[in-house]
Amino acid sequence: MINLLPPEEKEKLFLEKKKRMVSILWFLVLFFIVCLILILLSMRIYLREQVKAQEALLSGIKQEGGRTEIEEYQERVHFINSEITKLNSFYQKKIYFSEIIEKISRTLPQENYLTNLSIIFSPEKEIKVSLSGFSPTRELLFEFLKNLEQEQDFKEVSFPPANWVKAKDIDFFVTFGISRGL
Repeated sequence: MINLLPPEEKEKLFLEKKKRMVSILWFLVLFFIVCLILILLSMRIYLREQVKAQEALLSGIKQEGGRTEIEEYQERVHFINSEITKLNSFYQKKIYFSEIIEKISRTLPQENYLTNLSIIFSPEKEIKVSLSGFSPTRELLFEFLKNLEQEQDFKEVSFPPANWVKAKDIDFFVTFGISRGL
């Protein structure tokens, strides 16, 4: 195609074409910017509503959950306090078997030995102890009786008369009480 227009007209047409292109590009850029603004605005509105909903939910949970946590902690503290009270009561009532056995072994003469030891706890704050054992002679058994009676914590020491019948190789039996203060 041959263009027979004068150069001025050609330039005018070229400028008009350029103008249209620029205006279309500007329109597209403006359209894109407007769309972007609308999208960002709608996202902002959506996010703001989501944040408000989450804040309302969080405040509801805090109010409800806060009370529940406080009640849970109070319940836990109450449980721990009751357990500590039980432990304290247990430790106040404790009895040291080692002390009882040590006192018995101190009173027992060297040649005598025990074959049975029974300790019974009664609710009247007293401990009943029953011992059975062997003594080679009556004199050693009598020494054991005196040692038991001299011990301050042992009360109501009782040797049955059958313990004194034999003079040698005596199988003896003795009972006595101990106060719980030991």
